[in-house]
Amino acid sequence: MLGVSSLPRSTPESQGLSGTALDAFVTALDVSDQEIQTVMLLRHGHVVLEEEWSPYRLADPHLLFSVSKSFTSTAVGLAIDAGLLSLDDTVISFFEADELPETISDNLAAMTIRHLLTMTTGHAKDTVEALSRDRRMVKIFLGLDVEHEPGTVFVYNSGATYMLSAILQRLTGETLLDYLRPRLFEPLGAAEATWQVSTEGITTGGWGLSLNTESLARFGQLLLQRGVWEGKQLVPAEWYEAATSKQVPNDSEENPDWHQGYGFQFWRGRHNTYRGDGAFGQFCLIFPEYDAALIVTSATGEMQAILNTVWDHLLPVLEGKEVAPVVRAERLELPPPGGPAPSGGNERTYRFAENELGLEAVRLAADGTGTFSFSFAGPGDGGTLDVVCGPGGWQEHRGVGVLEDADPATGQRLVTSAYADGDHYVATIRFVETPFVLTLACHPPADTLTIDVTQNVSFGPTSFTLTSE
Repeated sequence: MLGVSSLPRSTPESQGLSGTALDAFVTALDVSDQEIQTVMLLRHGHVVLEEEWSPYRLADPHLLFSVSKSFTSTAVGLAIDAGLLSLDDTVISFFEADELPETISDNLAAMTIRHLLTMTTGHAKDTVEALSRDRRMVKIFLGLDVEHEPGTVFVYNSGATYMLSAILQRLTGETLLDYLRPRLFEPLGAAEATWQVSTEGITTGGWGLSLNTESLARFGQLLLQRGVWEGKQLVPAEWYEAATSKQVPNDSEENPDWHQGYGFQFWRGRHNTYRGDGAFGQFCLIFPEYDAALIVTSATGEMQAILNTVWDHLLPVLEGKEVAPVVRAERLELPPPGGPAPSGGNERTYRFAENELGLEAVRLAADGTGTFSFSFAGPGDGGTLDVVCGPGGWQEHRGVGVLEDADPATGQRLVTSAYADGDHYVATIRFVETPFVLTLACHPPADTLTIDVTQNVSFGPTSFTLTSE
């Protein structure tokens, strides 16, 4: 549990909820096929439920992926309130001639701030992949074909949110993070906030924000209070009213909670809810009718399944329905994989050619530990992170995140373990400030070392094989 907090704690019963029923909800999450890491529920401004699945901690910052978009929306609302821009300003009006294509199409010329916010830019697919190929992301975005008239087609588009961040930086002279820090993060007590920056020096906007569970819960309470925090109107109420309302239809989306309409960087959901959500199961889910907010951090490829669990097991609690009691686990945890301790290695260091994992070298020692050396991005040429895995329970380390860009000066928390699966040495690495878990199954070493790599969740392949040089 967390200690000092700006959010008051309360028993569920004091806020009109059944603690027994909330235990049943936690149990449903725990036994589901989705890996839940932390959960916090607010009711009438009070924390009535807070749980962490060890080795994950409520206090740790967590990578939120596209929940970031809802914070970018907040910044746009603040900038509009300050008179810096309007919803109807055209996108091209914020950029110089050398950033624009030689021929500006009618569709590009018609694209506005509103279209960026509502994911109706006119692009046929998400632009983020095209932007990631080069450091000149703004110029690339402006040079892409705009196949449809803006405002006519909803296409989820993280590149659009990046452009909002770029525009705000042009207008304010500050990165998005620096702009929001005194206006949002500091008042909310979210001093731990970090946000990834692109190679052209722009806060990524549509992804890359890290906050701890409670800070995200405070944001949820701010939404419930329509921008008021501790008696001060931090964000205009009219902005959140518009941003969290259905601005455009998104009927082409497949899952039921993803085609209820889209606002200004917020999803509408079933049961009159709205939310910010991020890849692999990060949620800030708001229940306006019940004055409640649910925060979830997790690692899943089936985000709809988590929402289904919420509708099946939490919504009845909020509705005041009777729920059958269950026997809840005494401890919520994600234990290390079981198995015998690995036998000693040959002490040889195996080196790997450049690969998608950034794995540079592996050494399996006689005492059963394995050292896995990763390259990481950072100032200058970056560096190398040595991750040691050994038998037994989770072993905690600090280090940069090798699966996401990170500042090497502020190490992320990770835990490791290792066991033997037959004649394979199997190492597990949990990057606990993200959803990512890496499993490295090393074949018996010989002249070369072959490793079967498995990632629990990924934007690309979740399994592949590496062989040393």
